[in-house]
Amino acid sequence: MASGAGIAWLLFADQSVSLLPFLRRDVTWQAVQQRGVWRVGLDPSFPPFELLDATGAPVGYDVALAQALAETWGVRAEIVAVGFDSLPDTLKAGRIDSIVSAYPYDERLTQDFLFSTPYFDAGLRIAVPVSSTIRTLSELTGQRVGVEWGSVGDMVGRRLQREGAEINLSPFETPDELIAALLEDRSLDAIFIDNVSLRQAQAAGQPLAAIDAPLESIPYVIVMPRRAAELQNRVETSLQLLKTRGDLANLENQWFGHQANKEGAQ
Repeated sequence: MASGAGIAWLLFADQSVSLLPFLRRDVTWQAVQQRGVWRVGLDPSFPPFELLDATGAPVGYDVALAQALAETWGVRAEIVAVGFDSLPDTLKAGRIDSIVSAYPYDERLTQDFLFSTPYFDAGLRIAVPVSSTIRTLSELTGQRVGVEWGSVGDMVGRRLQREGAEINLSPFETPDELIAALLEDRSLDAIFIDNVSLRQAQAAGQPLAAIDAPLESIPYVIVMPRRAAELQNRVETSLQLLKTRGDLANLENQWFGHQANKEGAQ
């Protein structure tokens, strides 16, 4: 005959099995469906991804992306303004359902959150004038390369030098000075610049071309609660749909403007 402890364990085991579907259920996705609202947290201080318009309403690439994703699910995106550093804690506290705020993938956060695949890469690019014949990093041997002082481009340039690349680095205070030195002063042969600044310059009509592969990848992703597996699947499916339909490219063109010139070899 089973002991009292054994009976108690069997009862607990049976209850645990019956509770498994509940424990695995994505309560975040269920709440989105019940409310008809997907609560998206972002910091509206990083144009063109997120900013406030003249009326104080949040607009930008990420706002439009969130709205497009929500539309595929038949719900409405509600934008919640949150300071960037507070976004993870706000999500963990359940006050928002997701973060869509030019948020870089961070492997250290995988214990607490789920991530989408990247929807934009803000990483480091090599840019040259469109008239340049330079098309690869190896062709910069002996050339002058501009970097923004203290930036990722500066750090990567110094690392390349330590690894034996024969490039001459010239530091500048701002991306605008960097671009001017390349296009107006003609004192540089190429620049290392983040893809956000590059795309903004191209949208403004600057004759710049990105060449070769990115030197450093900084993927922007959508962040979700750790147990929101269904929401993650929905986000992923809809991101692929928007990409296939050309909607992601249209959003980038809308908020950055069409690239003034074709990029070089990727």
